[in-house]
Amino acid sequence: MNLSTTAASDRAAIEQVLQQYISGGIAGRADQMRPAFHEGATIFGYLGPDFIGGPIQGLFDWVDQNPPAAGLQCTIASIDIGATVATARLELDDWGGHRFTDMFTLLRVDGEWKIISKVFHLHG
Repeated sequence: MNLSTTAASDRAAIEQVLQQYISGGIAGRADQMRPAFHEGATIFGYLGPDFIGGPIQGLFDWVDQNPPAAGLQCTIASIDIGATVATARLELDDWGGHRFTDMFTLLRVDGEWKIISKVFHLHG
């Protein structure tokens, strides 16, 4: 396998992980997005003036407590891969009537890409 094949394979695997996250949001089911995240993953950002941060379970609780985001539109704006680490940026529109920018760090863990952290911006 050459370097460009490896990069394409990694990109496809990361896109699949991101799609698990997106699909879970659309369905309003944290159990669908949970496999995308490492068990020790974290989330940080602001909801209006309120800073939130901590274990990713906070995201899972929020997803399960809110209606599905059936109209969610998502664009993968970027993926940057550096061997066993990666970053990704998503632009999400109409998640519960809101627009978000999500940034993720990912790590290849036991051969699988996992989201390690999520930071987000809620657009006004």
